[in-house]
Amino acid sequence: MTTSSKSLGDWFKDFEREAFRLETLDDYSKSGGVDAYHQFLAGKPQPEEFKTADWINTVSNATRAGKRMYRVHVVTRPLTDYLRFELGWGYLRNMTAGEEFFILDITEQANPIPDAPDFWMFDQHMVGAMSYDGEGKYLGTEFVREGQVSEFLAYREAALAAAVPFPEWWAQYGE
Repeated sequence: MTTSSKSLGDWFKDFEREAFRLETLDDYSKSGGVDAYHQFLAGKPQPEEFKTADWINTVSNATRAGKRMYRVHVVTRPLTDYLRFELGWGYLRNMTAGEEFFILDITEQANPIPDAPDFWMFDQHMVGAMSYDGEGKYLGTEFVREGQVSEFLAYREAALAAAVPFPEWWAQYGE
């Protein structure tokens, strides 16, 4: 792997056409929105700061500029508490800003990308592979060498081919 001269945050400002995310974990509870997650677990309403998080501005600015932001999340049912939070609060919130979501439910099918890591891909040429510990804490991002991008494009295509749009999946399995 190599290091980009830009940070992951820079890429969210500088991408030109699309930003794609693959999520493969059941728990990111130590990575962001921790307070909101605890509110969710306690059965409390969404905190205002969660509803208006900086991410909403990032997505809104991008989609208003005609850029696409979308992701696939690999899940199994029953959902973990964290996934119920992320999908029920986070995805529904982020959709209002224009982010698109797809679900690759491997409960009753084989995972077509079992070795794929979490990553962000920008404009189909820059990939940041993301690392997490066993408790869902974000450890960092490493940008892959140009020669490795085709591997991540293949992960994206396989994930999208097997996934369904989140609203369709949520209507059937959401809580």
